[in-house]
Amino acid sequence: MPQPEFDIGELVLYKNNQLIAFNKPAGLPVATDKTGDKAMDQLGEIYCKSKLGLVHRLDRPASGVVLFARSENALAHLNEQFRERQVEKVYLAAVANRPEAMEGKLIHYLRRDGRKNKTIAYSGPQKDAKRAELSYRYLDSSDHYHLLEIRLHTGRHHQIRAQLADIGCPIKGDVKYGFRRSNPDRSIHLHAWKLTFRHPVSNQEETITAPLPPQDPVWNAFNFND
Repeated sequence: MPQPEFDIGELVLYKNNQLIAFNKPAGLPVATDKTGDKAMDQLGEIYCKSKLGLVHRLDRPASGVVLFARSENALAHLNEQFRERQVEKVYLAAVANRPEAMEGKLIHYLRRDGRKNKTIAYSGPQKDAKRAELSYRYLDSSDHYHLLEIRLHTGRHHQIRAQLADIGCPIKGDVKYGFRRSNPDRSIHLHAWKLTFRHPVSNQEETITAPLPPQDPVWNAFNFND
């Protein structure tokens, strides 16, 4: 997909000696992939003039907060928090159809197809499928789309995309998971909005909030103030 143009300094959401977070634009990979395109980690290292540790991932066509560690100690602490599911991840998604319930919990069993880079969602246990859980809450509707807040309880490949598609609510632009047409820039309207964790040195709770992509008519159509 095409690479966005931006000033890396304007993407910084949070930084200190231990950590740095960026508001990743849609279309930019978090780490170098087979395309060889410039990635968020490379650009972050140029900005920081030092090596960064990848704490978590975000799908290339999605936007939002991505956190990197600036020391080995910080990376180890954050990795443990993610393993122990002590990190709270909140997303926003613009979907084609409104869910039947205003809020709810989705539990699926997901199997990744590496050849197609796609995840298949099953309603019950399957061989080689991993349990996946998220909570959603309906926030608002525009003329054409519906805004959901998503809280991840597990971290699986394409989890939000696959689970929402399985209940008939594909994310706008996500043709891989059933939306009828792609966005012109091949992005999807999935945004990593908030990330809450404990600072590796102070142990204080920190929440990073990533503003929605500016000048996007789909996001701007919702009555929502982030």
